[in-house]
Amino acid sequence: MARAFISIGSNIDPEINVRSALLRLRSTARVKAVSTVYRTEPVGPPGQPPFYNCVVEIETDLAPRDLKFRLLRRIESELGRTRAADRFAARTIDLDLLLYDELVMTTEDLTLPDPDILHRPFLAIPLQELVPGLVLPGSGLQISEAVLPQPRKGMIPLENYTERIRKDILHERKE
Repeated sequence: MARAFISIGSNIDPEINVRSALLRLRSTARVKAVSTVYRTEPVGPPGQPPFYNCVVEIETDLAPRDLKFRLLRRIESELGRTRAADRFAARTIDLDLLLYDELVMTTEDLTLPDPDILHRPFLAIPLQELVPGLVLPGSGLQISEAVLPQPRKGMIPLENYTERIRKDILHERKE
């Protein structure tokens, strides 16, 4: 089993879509942990609704490409995600593979670890929450070093929503 970290984001019906994505993910992979869910301002042009963002730790038998393109993209499609020319367009769901074990790879359509971890606080901060001592594969950089320079402004923790999500998603594991 491989240990992977997936980012989840939505700014179209986010309360429904983040939960739905997690439930679908749980049906195929073992969800080990869910970070705090944050409400964040969208990246890109102004005027879009805010996002809900979190990171989830899973165990999976799928290889990285299968995880990204067969599972995560399928879940996105099932939840109505359409990929537009505008990469900053509003979306029902966005699922990205951030880390896969200690794997370091760069291909045309998949880079691990995801380089956005170093530039997007809504990825780095939840990742640090789940694995405080994490060293990013291939860089020797501790996640705490990636988090420190990133602004937390505009990241609002949704504590009640997070607690409900964790009960729904992790409940099966505790039984």
